[in-house]
Amino acid sequence: MPLSPLSLVSSLRRYGAAFGLALALTGCASLSSPPVPEAGPLVVRHYHDNIALAGRMSIRYTQNDQEQALHGSFTWDQDASHIVMHLLSPLGQTLATIDIRPGIAVLQQSGKAPLSATDINLLTEQALGWPLPISGLRDWLQGFGRTTAGQAFIAQPSTEVRNYDSADGWKLSYGEWQDDGANTAQNHPKRLDLSRQTRQAGPVAIRIVIDKWQLPAAAGKS
Repeated sequence: MPLSPLSLVSSLRRYGAAFGLALALTGCASLSSPPVPEAGPLVVRHYHDNIALAGRMSIRYTQNDQEQALHGSFTWDQDASHIVMHLLSPLGQTLATIDIRPGIAVLQQSGKAPLSATDINLLTEQALGWPLPISGLRDWLQGFGRTTAGQAFIAQPSTEVRNYDSADGWKLSYGEWQDDGANTAQNHPKRLDLSRQTRQAGPVAIRIVIDKWQLPAAAGKS
């Protein structure tokens, strides 16, 4: 999902990926509500429709039988029916903007005409060379999700690593929390590791570190 300010597609082809994107997005651009767990969690954590996040991403993948490593940063803004994700180079240059609304996803790259599709998985796969699971990240960034068995989970604040297998084939690992694993409902994930075997890029590993959280009272969604 080092870098140059060239267009994302050109950068990906030239450097193996213009950004630390590599997630498998399932389904189309429409956004779904977070799953409701079958059993109550140890701590009652609440999902937020409106959040604004900023952080860093790194990715490892294989290209031409060679392992590639890339680093960058991102911003993420969402409300109940809209997601905007900006992908940035290590120097802070905007490489791409992904805008998702019900029924349509638009990928805007620097110096390129915007690309749009109803299926964000196909859109990112064609443009980036691997799938990007934004629909999954909508829940996973907050520690919510659904397992391969279809059972909903809510990750719990902990000093121990918590692992989950998502319904769409990603392995999720919550290694750090914003408040050092404090067992409180207000705590949020800080680090999320994802891995999956992909058709486009072989084994892909993504690390997402969330440096900044803004919740509804503070988030100024544009």
